[in-house]
Amino acid sequence: MKKNRKLLLVLTALAALFLSACGGGGGTDASSREEKLDLSGSSAAGEKTESEEKSGKQELTYVLSNLPDSIDPSYTNNSFAMYVIRNCFEGLVTYNQKGELEAGDAESWESNDDMTVYTFHLRKDLKWSDGTALTAKDYVYAARHVCTPETTAQYANLFTDYIVGAKEFYDKGDDSNFGVRAIDDQTLEYRLKGPCSFFLDLVSMWCYSPLKEETLTKNGDRWTQSAESYICNGPFRLSEVNNGESYVLVRNENYWDAEHTTLEKLTFRFVLDSSTALTAYENGEVDGIRSIPSGDIQRLKAENAGIIMEPSYGSVFYDINCQKEPYNNPLVRKAICLAVDREELISNVVQIDATPAYSMLPPGYSVDGKDITEGREDFSLKPKADPELAREALKEAGYEDPKSFPTLQLSYYSDDTAKKIAEAIAEMLKKNLGISVDVTSADWAVYYDGVRQGNYDVCAMGWSADYLNPMSFLPLVYTDDVSNNVRFSDPAYDKIVDEARVEPDQKKFAELVKEADKLQAAQYPVLPLYYKMNNFLMHDNVSGYYMIPDGSLFFRYTKLRK
Repeated sequence: MKKNRKLLLVLTALAALFLSACGGGGGTDASSREEKLDLSGSSAAGEKTESEEKSGKQELTYVLSNLPDSIDPSYTNNSFAMYVIRNCFEGLVTYNQKGELEAGDAESWESNDDMTVYTFHLRKDLKWSDGTALTAKDYVYAARHVCTPETTAQYANLFTDYIVGAKEFYDKGDDSNFGVRAIDDQTLEYRLKGPCSFFLDLVSMWCYSPLKEETLTKNGDRWTQSAESYICNGPFRLSEVNNGESYVLVRNENYWDAEHTTLEKLTFRFVLDSSTALTAYENGEVDGIRSIPSGDIQRLKAENAGIIMEPSYGSVFYDINCQKEPYNNPLVRKAICLAVDREELISNVVQIDATPAYSMLPPGYSVDGKDITEGREDFSLKPKADPELAREALKEAGYEDPKSFPTLQLSYYSDDTAKKIAEAIAEMLKKNLGISVDVTSADWAVYYDGVRQGNYDVCAMGWSADYLNPMSFLPLVYTDDVSNNVRFSDPAYDKIVDEARVEPDQKKFAELVKEADKLQAAQYPVLPLYYKMNNFLMHDNVSGYYMIPDGSLFFRYTKLRK
């Protein structure tokens, strides 16, 4: 048996701003699942917050720039939801301060020799936040719930693509061979369709969290809307739900490691205007903020005001609707990509230290000490725009007169930085291609719903790894995958991804990933902008927090200095 198998993953420092969300869910707060990060947990400058001065208690307030669509771990892929979920729920494995996987609810695990069966052994006497016993059956129920179509789980594919019988259950309600079972109260088994060397990375995702059947049965979809029904198992529990304003968490005394949780109260406030949030931070009204106005980043660095920069395994890009005329033509998509000046966006628009992107797949995954993206081609994309080649591609696509090209709808989610980027890209497309461009925006929930339905031409997006493996990115352009918002389809690409998904040899896996990346990037399904870095602010009297490269911020060991 192979004990505690893990992937060798090395995250490089990516320079970029964390823009969208996991799987898509977030705005520019430095979220999506394209982004940034550092794991030290402390920073320069800062004063005691107003709440701390008054109470002297371990209470922290952190500001987010957008609202989550839900805090249901079985449903959402929203990057703003993860702040609540990651701190209220804990799965079989979790992440430590070094960004490494470690034991969570499971104290040990093993796989069979071909990595098709994983067995997890739960800790004794695990409890839900209401004090009732948590068992392996709660994980089985959660898996079945995710695979129930009515749940509309945004990460259902992380089960249906890998777990035996999960797709049959999802498609037909056939649970006769469902590959998740409780051997006993403390032993859980997952049977996989094929070898999966990165299954622990999948299990770290919040969609693999346990759920208490009783609270979901009793409350239905409303179980996340009140503190009383939001039964969880992490270091914190929900105390208050202030719709549109905040979620208030308190220490979960029934957490298995509660003795190491110092914070008594953790408040996530929602302030959609990043300038307003920054003012609150600089006035000492809050302890930290997720989204930093791009124009203030250099000033805040110079002032040593508490900017934290964390390496991110993510990319910032725009989705291009590959099923919609005329964007279903790869030459049109190429023209758009060639017309954008990435260097200008990085230096003068977002004003960050960043690396221009040539593909949606970022650097950050290494095999035998070498990043698998090292030495890859740039797919004709340079840091500067190439108007001549862009117009040639558009002409070859049938638009010799750029004025004959239909008005391009450029969409972004409501966020100061996203707005600046969209407006800059619009001007570049007008100038370098000679086409007409309209710019539109909406709040994240409305915006992302439209994206998922395909109601867009070119739209702001991006991705930060859901789990720390290239397979978090490859499904983004896999035919019919739930995360394929660009509606790209290529059977040859799908075949390579299918092979990579079950390849146990890391060198062969890396070669397949590079082949898949090359195949899709040469067809320009997305407009790559830059590789990300997670940037946020935290006062220097706060320590012990840590962020992992998917942008998740953990507060279970956080302390405020008096």
